[in-house]
Amino acid sequence: MAPDYIFEASWEVCNKVGGIYTVLSTHAKTILETVCPNLIFIGPDFGEANPLFAEDVTLYAEWTRTAKEEGLHVRVGHWNIPGRPVALLVDFKPFFSQKNEIFGQAWELFGVDSLHGYGDYDEANMFSYAAAKVAASFYCNQIVKSHLPEGKLPRVVYQAHEWMTALGMLFLKHEIPEIATVFTTHATSIGRSIAGNNKPLYDYLPGYFGDQMARELNMESKHSVEKQAAHRADCFTTVSEITNRECAQLLEKPADVVLMNGFEDDFVPKGAAFTARRRAARKCMIEKANHLLGKSFSDDALIIGTGGRFEFRNKGFDLLLGSLRRLGERGGLKREVIAFINVPHWHAWPEVMDKVNIIFVPCYLDGKDGLFNLNYYDLLIGNDIGIYPSYYEPWGYTPLESIAFHVPTITTDLAGFGLWVKSVRESSPKLMADKDFGVEVVHRTDSNFNDAAEQIVACISAFATCSPERVNNMRASASALSKKALWKEFITYYREAYDFALRAIK
Repeated sequence: MAPDYIFEASWEVCNKVGGIYTVLSTHAKTILETVCPNLIFIGPDFGEANPLFAEDVTLYAEWTRTAKEEGLHVRVGHWNIPGRPVALLVDFKPFFSQKNEIFGQAWELFGVDSLHGYGDYDEANMFSYAAAKVAASFYCNQIVKSHLPEGKLPRVVYQAHEWMTALGMLFLKHEIPEIATVFTTHATSIGRSIAGNNKPLYDYLPGYFGDQMARELNMESKHSVEKQAAHRADCFTTVSEITNRECAQLLEKPADVVLMNGFEDDFVPKGAAFTARRRAARKCMIEKANHLLGKSFSDDALIIGTGGRFEFRNKGFDLLLGSLRRLGERGGLKREVIAFINVPHWHAWPEVMDKVNIIFVPCYLDGKDGLFNLNYYDLLIGNDIGIYPSYYEPWGYTPLESIAFHVPTITTDLAGFGLWVKSVRESSPKLMADKDFGVEVVHRTDSNFNDAAEQIVACISAFATCSPERVNNMRASASALSKKALWKEFITYYREAYDFALRAIK
């Protein structure tokens, strides 16, 4: 059963914050072309000029006037991404005056505890509530009215992403139950908090009780709204099997469907353009390393790259640095190693260890960083190895992007992406026997830091001695694997979730 209309609500619609932006902005075109031509995103309006949003005052102009009469201030237009889907940006600030009444109703109707909310809790939930009001108004005044002559109401799905849109989804399901609801948690608030507070998440997961940990970690309100949405949505989803384990234990509700994160590779150059950009990236990185370290590196230097948000343990930067230190202290490498850690943060200087040189690039690579003046992808293409040894990673776009640029990559089995890679390889005897497979999945637990570091050191050392032919085989293998994660392959899970939700309301 396929929807006729899909609403997707997220704080990251036309608002580039993190991985959810990548999920939404890359799957839009595939959904429009293969699943549903009426895809409408709902995001926050911050009242500023937004280069990601192209307003169109003629689009749904009559409904916009009706919405304004209902107290909803909405800008209508298109999101400037592939497919140019419709985007409705809502001003949620007026709802702050109703905050106490909204939270009171949420407690009475759904048992959502907002009493202990702090930080971004109020802002996110006022947006969540406003987004649902926008969807309800559009449904009643635009969709229903336009289909009345047909005598049959269309099938409509409302997908809410993360706890930041959960509250509105609950109200929408209560007020208009004929709209099928999908709730997607990309990372449980409690799981992320446990990991972020340096508690052992995996060894003790069966012993953690979500409500109890929420009280201990002062996360009661976020956990409450997330848990209620997981239980009450017509279809509850998450993005990987490893996060699904968290959901089952901490939210006491396993996902109905796992929506793995795909991507589009239209940003990856082809043929001669790829070769030229890789050569330019390597030249740039080696020149900058020469200037920063006062050295003269050869063109044969082994370039290692990583990137992501500065979550030192969660993203595995602790393990990467530990591995590089071991590699440098032991010596024996015939090739010099330059490791670029491209993570926006503060840091003062590069670090040198024997033949291993670490350069921390603590700024956002948007082409205006003042050092490379190249964007992230224009540097990524020059890496010889990508290393993303995450401890907490519901999916993992950075290693997926790395292999899309033909870069042999190391990840872990604590990342959703790493688990997916293992499943792909284990399903094929040919891939299992392939010694030049493009991704190495390191086994990582709460207590095997040293073993994991040794695995990474071994991988780097082995790669450094590989023949050009084997390196080319690994690069080709990495690229081929990335093709299996395109949205045209993964969109089937979204179809399954829509079908599940629509059947649930019948």
